[in-house]
Amino acid sequence: MLKVGLIGFGFMGRMHFDSYIRLMSEGVEVKLTAICDLRIKELKDGSAWGNIATEHEIYDLSPYQLYDDITTMLDNEEFDIVDITLPTPLHAELAISLLQKGIHVLCEKPMARTSDEAWRMVEAAKHSSAKLMIGQCLRFWPVYEYLKECVSDGRYGAVTSGHFFRGGHPPEGWFLDGEQSGGCMLDMHIHDTDIINWLFGMPEAVSTIASNVIPGSGYDIVSTNYIYPDGKVLSASADWTLQGDNGLTMMFRVNFEGGNLVFDYNRLKVYPNAARGFFATLSRDKGYYREIQYFIEAASSGEEILICPPESSAQSLEIIEAEGRSAANRGAIEAIRGTAHSVAAKG
Repeated sequence: MLKVGLIGFGFMGRMHFDSYIRLMSEGVEVKLTAICDLRIKELKDGSAWGNIATEHEIYDLSPYQLYDDITTMLDNEEFDIVDITLPTPLHAELAISLLQKGIHVLCEKPMARTSDEAWRMVEAAKHSSAKLMIGQCLRFWPVYEYLKECVSDGRYGAVTSGHFFRGGHPPEGWFLDGEQSGGCMLDMHIHDTDIINWLFGMPEAVSTIASNVIPGSGYDIVSTNYIYPDGKVLSASADWTLQGDNGLTMMFRVNFEGGNLVFDYNRLKVYPNAARGFFATLSRDKGYYREIQYFIEAASSGEEILICPPESSAQSLEIIEAEGRSAANRGAIEAIRGTAHSVAAKG
């Protein structure tokens, strides 16, 4: 039985909490035992902002040990896994310290505030008996899994072009401090940047335009072109200034030599060139549940993490940093600098 500690009980912490409750109810050999948050007394009796509905607004946390201090929790509890859903600047040091203690770490995206911090996390995992995975949940979302299969098996030929979009209401709290969150580019747009990296590998360069609407929040609207040696035309954009009852929007269109896939309004339509179009049949599970299920299996079995290795997540952060440099130069083409670590990971 793997014992889990959850650090952070805001919106994403609750999403992860819901997944552990489901997994335990399904008989998976995992037990969530403790929850830590600086504001736990407030949060245990209140709701948290988020762009996707959690299972409940108010949660019964009476079965769990509750802490408002990480050190106190770690001194008083024994864990096999710690799940980190804290603000981005707090990820790296905590994850590294846990890995050094031999505790498996599932860390929410983005991996860290900078790629340098991310590669330090990778190195810590390499020298630990424990595993590290970053919660890039789209890699586990059924519609993106289907897209990955189409790219990988070539059923419709090579990809010629594609566009990805993500948008939603302005966030609240620390997210609006661009120095902490990295703005829309690092917190929201990184989902699609990571998907492009997962599907096609690291681009050679990027060209990004972006704007700041909410004072102090960093870039709020971003649009990037990704440059690959084979000339395929790929772009992704994000906007977290949307108003009204829009909610969270995520969509894509990917064109192949022999057809195209269009994801919109939570449905995936497949249009083969030589046959009638059809709606793909997909699991209704969210990526949060599937990523946690996958990580638990890897931690339990000792198998290598292949879908979302930490090296790949660190590379996605390097792409985002190149996008930021390009945006600062009004869309100038910016090479992915990378590091000796990322070059080795590519090889």
